[in-house]
Amino acid sequence: MYDAGKIISGIIIFFILVSFPIWISAASGTIGDVPELNLPADEEQCVEDAEWMRANHMDLLIDWRETVVREGVRVYTASDGKEYNMSLTDTCLDCHSPKAEFCDQCHDYVAAVPNCWSCHVDPGGS
Repeated sequence: MYDAGKIISGIIIFFILVSFPIWISAASGTIGDVPELNLPADEEQCVEDAEWMRANHMDLLIDWRETVVREGVRVYTASDGKEYNMSLTDTCLDCHSPKAEFCDQCHDYVAAVPNCWSCHVDPGGS
């Protein structure tokens, strides 16, 4: 095995390149800085429970979009039986605004680029 030095060097270089984003984040101190969200004080519950919404809000919004546009249904019945208007700007952002302090913090943290604002007008103008 005459090329052992090249193989080991290649593996080390590969590891450095693959782990580079982690090292940069660690050096800048951004690992673990999960954004703190200011939840609405006057509301007791979102359209579903908070844990479910954290994990599934994007699927819910896509489902709402498809249901409203394709089927014309505009009312969502939550798991607790309460009904909500299927609207990003009128339902979600009534409680979770301004957008820059709620949506943008988490989306920036996870590097998500939602396409909501390609159709909807940003109510906060941010």
